[in-house]
Amino acid sequence: MENTAFLPVAFEVVLLAGALIVLLVAVVAGRSVKIWGPIAGLAFIIAAGVGVVQWQDVANGGGGLFFSTQNLEIVRSPMVVLDGYSAFAAILLGLVGFTALLGAWDLISRLGKRSAEFVALMLLSVAGLHMMAASPNLIVIFIGLETASISFYILAGFLRDRANSEESALKYFLLGSLASALFLYGVALTFGATGSLTIYGANSIRDFFASTILTDPGILLVGMALMLVGLFFKISAAPFHQWAPDVYQGAPSGAVALMAAGVKIAGFAALGRIFIGGLISQIDTWAPAFAVIAVISMIVGTSLALVQTDLKRLLAYSGVAHTGYLLASLLGGLEGIPAMWFYVATYAFMIIGGFTVVSVVSGPGSTSAPISSVRGLARRSPEVGWLLAILMLGMSGMPFFAGFVGKILAFVSADSGGYLWVVIIGTLTTVIGFAFYFKIVALIFSKPESEEEPLEASLSSRFTMIIAAAVTLVFGIFPWLLLDVVRDALPL
Repeated sequence: MENTAFLPVAFEVVLLAGALIVLLVAVVAGRSVKIWGPIAGLAFIIAAGVGVVQWQDVANGGGGLFFSTQNLEIVRSPMVVLDGYSAFAAILLGLVGFTALLGAWDLISRLGKRSAEFVALMLLSVAGLHMMAASPNLIVIFIGLETASISFYILAGFLRDRANSEESALKYFLLGSLASALFLYGVALTFGATGSLTIYGANSIRDFFASTILTDPGILLVGMALMLVGLFFKISAAPFHQWAPDVYQGAPSGAVALMAAGVKIAGFAALGRIFIGGLISQIDTWAPAFAVIAVISMIVGTSLALVQTDLKRLLAYSGVAHTGYLLASLLGGLEGIPAMWFYVATYAFMIIGGFTVVSVVSGPGSTSAPISSVRGLARRSPEVGWLLAILMLGMSGMPFFAGFVGKILAFVSADSGGYLWVVIIGTLTTVIGFAFYFKIVALIFSKPESEEEPLEASLSSRFTMIIAAAVTLVFGIFPWLLLDVVRDALPL
């Protein structure tokens, strides 16, 4: 096996090149989005295509560990891994990035001279997100985490003329920096306990536990706990979720979709890579923590979503509850990885569609979206109203929608890991959650309080919402189309 290769890092190279070309073309050829806009979309599509090529290479017996220590007959300290896990993450992040770009296009078109920088940050953030899924090295995972986080901090505060936007960016930055520091400290302690920073290869963390029994695991336990806290913050798991509602509400609606979807994908990919790929032998130690945080997230997210009057905050607390269901899928160990991928893939498109509707109803640069703004939406714009209803039913977990299949898979995985009590609580919170989802659906089809002008959605927004609704329906009715793929999206 070659030590270096282009294909394992092609996803990042394509997006980095796309960001550079967008900025150069914007400066040289003019700042009109009509000139450089297609380049950004093409970069995401090519990146997803790279993921398909990676998937095929792994299926044909390729893949493996790359960028390891040179001049050694053994693989030591690899920086990049190419397997079904990273390849599927590339496909998903490429498609999610493209869909989020379409959903944000109304905002991008109004940013004027700063629009190219906004799109470049989107490209850079997705490149960082994939690094979290494609690296077996804890330091490189941290670099990917920071690459994405810094981009999102800037995107959250991109509307400098609005105090809410700047406030959300500052909150995100301060709390995010603390979470990153805790994750990095956890990495250092894990290195101190195991003597390694890599998950695979010679002298790796996995090799350490295969040949060593720790009689005093105190340092390791603290290291694992700190890494978990850092990642739990990023995926907005309760009680580390406080930033999400404020940031989602204060950030421009057009920017929130990628933040909400991309971080969930990469955060859970990192959790799976580190704790199932490298620390699976310690599952009896970390799985109870996953279970407790999952239950807290379900309860807190559902309870607080019930009392929200702002749609963006409701979606934020809904995301906290979904984080709990996703954590439940990992309680089954390696067998829970397909459930995690199915759930996070379908949820990513649903949340992008949801925030795109918010952008259409309240404006792409809006920092608030009262729930009352969707009253009578089916009359003002039947297409947008029905699409939002489909997305809300999908998130609620109604049968024949992708959210239902995702929750069933997550609960089956949790039960197989011996956590039936998590399944029971998850079922109860799902039923309670119907209240706020059905409240939105009822408002959509209710009579408006006053006559309002018809609502017109742009072509890009309509396309985004249609993609999201299609994913919700197709994989809810024909789930095996995606399940047959994610069964092979496993880490080495």
